[in-house]
Amino acid sequence: MIDQLLEKVGLKYEDLNPSEKETLNVWLEALQKGQVSVEKIKDYITTMREAVEQEISKEPTFIRIFIFKVENPNLIRLQARLRNYILFGAFLSTPERAKQQMENAMSSMVSTKKQ
Repeated sequence: MIDQLLEKVGLKYEDLNPSEKETLNVWLEALQKGQVSVEKIKDYITTMREAVEQEISKEPTFIRIFIFKVENPNLIRLQARLRNYILFGAFLSTPERAKQQMENAMSSMVSTKKQ
């Protein structure tokens, strides 16, 4: 069940850090027991977002490959996951905030394609 859920968002269980794995397991256990509420989902998303924020703070902006300095691809993936968690959190708060986050995500995608 976990793999199916993660596959829908383009992740594998191995991609998650230990904190995300623990949170996901607790959340799935609650889901199986029928104890899921909007508040618990908000808590879950907050915990996952904080875990990604912690990882981002530890990642270098650039890495070296031989003598070349290149962007850290792991940092780029973590930033994308963080944007997803922010968007999910916005959907669970207010419609205005959800709309604003969707607009931000769309403008980010458009500006990325132009580069």
